[in-house]
Amino acid sequence: MDLTVDGLTVEYTSAGYVVLALDNLSFRANSGELVLLLGPSGSGKTTLLSCLAAILKPTRGTISFGETAVTGLTGKALTEYRRSTVGIVFQSFNLVPSLTALENVDSPLRAGGVSAKLARERAASLLEQVGLSDRAHHRPGGLSGGQQQRVAIARALGNDPPLLLADEPTAHLDYSQVEIVLRLLRSLAAPGRVVVVSTHDERIVPLADRVIELTGELPTGETKKRKLKADEVLFEEGTRGTLVYIVDSGQIEITRPAPGGGEQVLATYGPKEYFGELAPLLGFPRAGTARAVKNSTVTGLTVAEFRQMVGSAKIATLLGKAGTSKGRSNGAARRTPRKADARKSRGSRPRG
Repeated sequence: MDLTVDGLTVEYTSAGYVVLALDNLSFRANSGELVLLLGPSGSGKTTLLSCLAAILKPTRGTISFGETAVTGLTGKALTEYRRSTVGIVFQSFNLVPSLTALENVDSPLRAGGVSAKLARERAASLLEQVGLSDRAHHRPGGLSGGQQQRVAIARALGNDPPLLLADEPTAHLDYSQVEIVLRLLRSLAAPGRVVVVSTHDERIVPLADRVIELTGELPTGETKKRKLKADEVLFEEGTRGTLVYIVDSGQIEITRPAPGGGEQVLATYGPKEYFGELAPLLGFPRAGTARAVKNSTVTGLTVAEFRQMVGSAKIATLLGKAGTSKGRSNGAARRTPRKADARKSRGSRPRG
């Protein structure tokens, strides 16, 4: 069965702002492929996996797996899809500490109505498949991180799902354990099954049949001096950038989509003020759209130039506040056409 994602968009409201976690994403994966969702934290990898697992319903767009229209499932059909079609390998393993490896694998099968004998035989076979027959009667506390991850994979394979989803499977593993898990995931992507792995670990890239870059490629050859006409966009929410900008003349505003439509203005910058620093500093997608309020000129600085201008102490302060500040101008999503009645709403002014 093939996997088709068409125009997938996920929006949600956080702290009074509309966040566009996924924007019009489309791709196709064929049976037998290992698909890699590549991107930094916050790029929408887990959101996409949740949609593929039919745990999260997208705002717009469709997902199809074989003949199944996943985004249209309800009731018993939805339950059956989650039970029999999808297997999920969680980032934090989610093993039950009081149960042995064998019991962690067979308990979901028994909960699904499989007899105790058959569930135990199936669990033993799966543990053998992932190379853990000799650890079947050990509890999670007596297993290494890589072994726990393999138990989690065995559990996800309980009903032999044709779609296997793994969320950051190497996140908690040391280097020696990563290779074993990666080889296992590669072997599981065989005809009759699609394996989708989310990660920021680029070591997996050579093993993948298909790589989905959720934040896109970094722009090249960005213009360092820009003249903008009134209402012209410098960069859009969700894009990536390599430059921090200083306003030479005019005025730049940072906006995000507002709940219910339109836009909220997060901040306005005038001459000698800078904005858009966190995207290039941290590799984040930009968290807002930058637009000229009137005819304006801006200058783009590389990260090295910006560091030299503001100093290391200031950079450290900015990075320390990055996780707690609201409405910062670093960026992450797409522009929504603004409506005049929404432009009165202004958030707290972020400091670049």
